[in-house]
Amino acid sequence: MSKRSIVLKSAGGLGAVGLTAAAAGLVVERRIVRRRRAASGGVARFTSLRSEPVMVKTDDGILLHAEVDEVAGANGGPTLVFVHGYSLSLDCWHFQRHAVRGRHRAVFYDQRSHGRSERSALENATIEQLGDDLRAVIEQLAPEGPLVLVGHSMGGMSIMAFAESNPQLFTERVVGVALVSTTAGELHPHRILSKLLPDTVGDFLMPRVVSALASAPELVDSARRRGSNVGFLVGDWLAFGKDVPVELVEFLDEMLAATPFEVLAQFLPGLSAHDKYAALAQIAEKRAVVICGTADRLTPISHSRKLAELMPGSRFVEVPDAGHMVILEDPELVNAEIERLVGVG
Repeated sequence: MSKRSIVLKSAGGLGAVGLTAAAAGLVVERRIVRRRRAASGGVARFTSLRSEPVMVKTDDGILLHAEVDEVAGANGGPTLVFVHGYSLSLDCWHFQRHAVRGRHRAVFYDQRSHGRSERSALENATIEQLGDDLRAVIEQLAPEGPLVLVGHSMGGMSIMAFAESNPQLFTERVVGVALVSTTAGELHPHRILSKLLPDTVGDFLMPRVVSALASAPELVDSARRRGSNVGFLVGDWLAFGKDVPVELVEFLDEMLAATPFEVLAQFLPGLSAHDKYAALAQIAEKRAVVICGTADRLTPISHSRKLAELMPGSRFVEVPDAGHMVILEDPELVNAEIERLVGVG
């Protein structure tokens, strides 16, 4: 039985694994999970790329965990800044980091409340604040020289917020932008559950369901604990469009499970309210690439097509049958597009 035959009644977004486990019915084929995991060689290699940690202080005092891969000798090229998505960590860029390491100066960091960064106050768990955090990362870790910004999912939204709030810095420093599996707005997470549910109803219910579950986060987190069958199956179905090596699913599962449900609940309203279409005109003035898998269930390909339409000078890459985690599913293609941006920088 393939993963396509698993019946899922899920709720929430990529990070809302706990919501799915607690609020919905899920047919778990334990034998399938055991059989796939039996062939797994482990996920340690996906967290093997490390540099000396650096702490970035944000404008509200939060400390962000960051790592900088330097290049021996001055090559005069741009610094690449990688911004990860909702419920993930800087480790999600493993394949991209491996590809650029030793060739380009690169900055990776965990967004607030994610990975090894400090937790944010509720009032600052917003996309706008994530844009300000990106500015802090740039000012402290890449204060000079050209920049190429690479954002996946919520990371792409962070870049849009940064461009909108810091037009002068963006204009003067940024030479290239990669927007991967992301959107400028009109994101309705309830559509993952059912495309038949009217947006007015789904947009009303979704935050209330999440809020109710957030009142007992320890129960949700216990259901989505690292290594659970629920986390494995939901992550596999939501994140990937094709059958991928089991190690990738386990790696994703570990990142998702490491992000407390309370954090997911804090940021979900911001994802739904996200509206940064005004920032696209500024991004369109730069060399830009929009990348998305045609089987993306979380930020469907229609969102990326709209981005490309509103940025007519950008390069648009549709990845056949890839899901939301195209950076893991088709890394060579993503890496080539990033290299293309740097090469013309």
